[in-house]
Amino acid sequence: MPDTSAVVAPLAGEPRWPAILAILATAALHFVLPEPLRFGPGWLLLVVVSLLLIPAVLAHRAGRLDINRVLGHLVLGSLTASMVWSLALLIWRLPEHRDTPQILLRAAVTLWVANVLVFASWYWRLDAGGPNERDRRDTHGQGAFLFPQMLMPGKHTHGWRPGFVDYLFLAFNTSTAFSPTDVPVLSRWAKLMMMVQASISLATVALIAARAVNIL
Repeated sequence: MPDTSAVVAPLAGEPRWPAILAILATAALHFVLPEPLRFGPGWLLLVVVSLLLIPAVLAHRAGRLDINRVLGHLVLGSLTASMVWSLALLIWRLPEHRDTPQILLRAAVTLWVANVLVFASWYWRLDAGGPNERDRRDTHGQGAFLFPQMLMPGKHTHGWRPGFVDYLFLAFNTSTAFSPTDVPVLSRWAKLMMMVQASISLATVALIAARAVNIL
């Protein structure tokens, strides 16, 4: 008799399309990067992400949440590896003055936007067990981040759960202010990830963009 313990009917919850759109936008940014900074041809990352994303969506619709979670991690891992690779190449090439100021600015802006989208996706994927686990709860009462709505008792906050836009706002503030703003961080893994995100943002803004502006 087949084991159906891993098959769980998907529950009604937050929409997945904002996260999917952010993932596809991040993969599309690979086309914007200058060719010497890409990991392979421009279409490679989008193809890899699409090949992983399609079965991930199908697995979620079929209730195979375990497969959906693994494929989701692989998608974000691919995007993160590509972004870090491009940033490392850009920093390595910086002292040799290989790139024009225009290329430096374009690369810095592209990597900064990718940094926001990638870490917003990670926070959305990992917080409180991920979106599949959050959908099981009526109210978001615990997690790695303390959203302001979690501190507002009352009927108007009953049933509130964070969506992708909440994590996008958190990631944007982290890349802009290099620290959390209105959302305190409670978990150690989240603190480490925010340190990495702020470091990447600092490298793109303070080192690369400032260098390009000085050359102009």
